[in-house]
Amino acid sequence: MLERFKRSIQPLINIYHLIGAVIATLYYGFPSTKLKVVGVTGTDGKTTTTHCIYHILKSAGKKVSMISTVYAKIGETEYETGLHVTTPDAMLVQKLLNESAKNRDEYFVLETTSHAIDQNRNFGVHYELGVLTNITHEHLDYHRTFERYLRTKSRLFRQSKISILNRDDASYDPVLAELNRTKSKSTVKSYGLANEADFKIDLNKVLKLQIPKYNNYNYLAAYSVCVELGIAKQSILKALKSYKLPKGRYELAYDEKFMVIVDYAHTPNSLRQILSDLRVRADGRKGRLIHVFGSAGLRDAQKRPMMGSESSQHADISIVTEEDYRTENIETISKAIISGIKNSGSRIKNETVIVIDNRQKAINKAVALANKGDIVVCTGKAHEKSLSRNGEEDPWDEFAAIRTALNLRNP
Repeated sequence: MLERFKRSIQPLINIYHLIGAVIATLYYGFPSTKLKVVGVTGTDGKTTTTHCIYHILKSAGKKVSMISTVYAKIGETEYETGLHVTTPDAMLVQKLLNESAKNRDEYFVLETTSHAIDQNRNFGVHYELGVLTNITHEHLDYHRTFERYLRTKSRLFRQSKISILNRDDASYDPVLAELNRTKSKSTVKSYGLANEADFKIDLNKVLKLQIPKYNNYNYLAAYSVCVELGIAKQSILKALKSYKLPKGRYELAYDEKFMVIVDYAHTPNSLRQILSDLRVRADGRKGRLIHVFGSAGLRDAQKRPMMGSESSQHADISIVTEEDYRTENIETISKAIISGIKNSGSRIKNETVIVIDNRQKAINKAVALANKGDIVVCTGKAHEKSLSRNGEEDPWDEFAAIRTALNLRNP
């Protein structure tokens, strides 16, 4: 009933945001027309790619600002952009674009979500270039079908002078077909490793970065964008050597007898990518992989069993816990995750599936269980500063929680 009501009023919400975006664009005087705006969209890897493009441009001596999931950086000033939000409200987007234009920036990198596109929050933004990381299962509570989700993402490229798509992702052909169907005037280019593409370079091999395969694609996306923007290839390669991942992206929080890693992964695909990489690392260390994770409440429920399945296919111990359950029953969420674990042909036994509702206690348990050579990975929260519980935002710091757990283990 609630879902039906939400869907019935969504067109009104979209109109509301459109009116707000029009007002904001007029009020700030079309600031994006004074900048070369790069839009980054995709299910996974948006933030890493956004920060990477920003770093390359900055390293090349260009004046650039950005908005990402983690924060906004306008000139030398950082801004918080809100809780659990990637692309902010239209008024804030236009305000920050205006600040960037006043700073005499040449470029602006804008992480752009499907929600922002569908709700017209990015209306009035003139994109010089749009880049796609991938499109996988996510947000179907909002978009209802994968096809709608894909079409929404495609709208960014209809607004972009140049579009750069991932040739190796399953979304490539459908997005291209959608652009052809809508008679898009965008110039389409591609990047990839497995298939023929306009930009094809294995940065892992060239730069000896030893990064996970999925980050190789994020780096390649950023490389492709910057080449297209006219940055010298040698400058790009030099910048990539010094690039550090954003906070909470494959971040090492502890490394002594065992390792603790924090990552934002919260979709089936992103879990598959990071857990498969860590599985290899754990095997190399002759250790176990211990995974702490949950799934957001009042969001895409279809992905929960899939997330459980991914965890159980790669981890030795899965600890299911909270991740912004909002006002939904946390037991319902956990049961859905566990249904995927039980039905996945799991590598683990039921006694190594642990449910601990409180995230701090779950992390405490994971750290207490860790032996020499083990890897503990905590996914889903990363950089976020709060946990949504029963409709309230409680302060949260994933790294502080890990420090607490380590102190309890080694007082």
